[in-house]
Amino acid sequence: MAKPKGGPPRLWSQRVTRSSNALDLEPGVFKLASPRAVALSLRRSALASSRRKTDPFRAGMSMLNFYLNRAGRNLPAERRRVLEAAKGELRRVFGREPRARAA
Repeated sequence: MAKPKGGPPRLWSQRVTRSSNALDLEPGVFKLASPRAVALSLRRSALASSRRKTDPFRAGMSMLNFYLNRAGRNLPAERRRVLEAAKGELRRVFGREPRARAA
């Protein structure tokens, strides 16, 4: 898709994060310092949200993956490590077993 010439950039991912039927997120959730803090915030949001269409675990994981995918290469390595680790923490706080890695 070509970028629009002039004018403000299209921030569709920001609009999706704000208004999708996934979750009502706490402000600054993806800027929290520890993976556990991110996971607990996503868990609180997922359990409290009336806008989600799936179970709380899937809604939280979906929003975390969406953010990671949209941030892409603009995300500093340290921030990416924290958010990737938050996936494992999210599984733990929801009592889900981590997936077995393929050999």
